[in-house]
This record gives sequence, structure tokens and C-alpha cells, in this order.
Amino acid sequence: MSSGIAVGLKKGFPVEKRANVARPSNKKAVTSKRTKMIRELVSEVVGLSPYERRLLDMLKTGGASSEKRMYKFAKRR
Repeated sequence: MSSGIAVGLKKGFPVEKRANVARPSNKKAVTSKRTKMIRELVSEVVGLSPYERRLLDMLKTGGASSEKRMYKFAKRR
């Protein structure tokens, strides 16, 4: 809050802070209930994509560095 004095850290005319209005762009990444449900349904019907199947196969076969390989593979896709 400003002090009304021309110098110092809190210099300037004392004014009331305005509340920020939520913009539509802030809501962009939020998925709705309907969209989430539809995506779940589609993935249930269609199944896994080839790269997801390969990741699960890597997990099953295992090995010493399987997790690291999985992360690298998933990151590239």
C-alpha cells in the first residue's frame, strides 16, 4: 500500500488494488468432465497406441535399465 509520500519504497498516491478478472485463456488447459469421460471411453474402446503397447512390453520384460529406457522412449514420442 502506498504511503502518499513522493519518496521511499511505498511512494505514490494511495489507491485501492483492483481485483484481477479471470480471463478465458487461464481456463484453456482445464478439461471438462464430459471431455474426460469421452477420452476414457475412447481409450477403452480403441485400446492402446503402438508406442504405449511397446512401453508395457518393456516393463514386462524388465531388465536392469528398463525404466531408464522406458523414460527415454516415452520422451521421444
